[in-house]
Amino acid sequence: MSHRPVHAPNLPKPVGPYSPGMGFERLVFVSGQGGKNPATGAIASDTAAQTEQCLKNIETILKAAGTDLQHVLRCGVFLIDMAEFKEMNAVYERMFGDHRPARTTVEVSALPSDGLRVEIDCIAYVP
Repeated sequence: MSHRPVHAPNLPKPVGPYSPGMGFERLVFVSGQGGKNPATGAIASDTAAQTEQCLKNIETILKAAGTDLQHVLRCGVFLIDMAEFKEMNAVYERMFGDHRPARTTVEVSALPSDGLRVEIDCIAYVP
């Protein structure tokens, strides 16, 4: 058994010494993704836009690993203000459609880049 890093072009560079994703057998573990646009480097304007960008970044990593959002088993969502849950949740529901991965959502005091309101990580499988 071996693990392998998952890299994808056009993703924001990690802010620390970690891979965007790690594959192990048929599982893919995606590191927390913020709402940074990989083309511009800019952080999306609000919680809804950041949530969409987080999930687009996750989707890019998953595709590089041979899977997609419909094969996500679990997500962790980190908000700096739980009052923004409704905005995040509406985008999350739209992006996942009828698929409903297990999820934990927590409020955190800060995220690793100024302006980040939300970060999402996940575990998926390769079909």
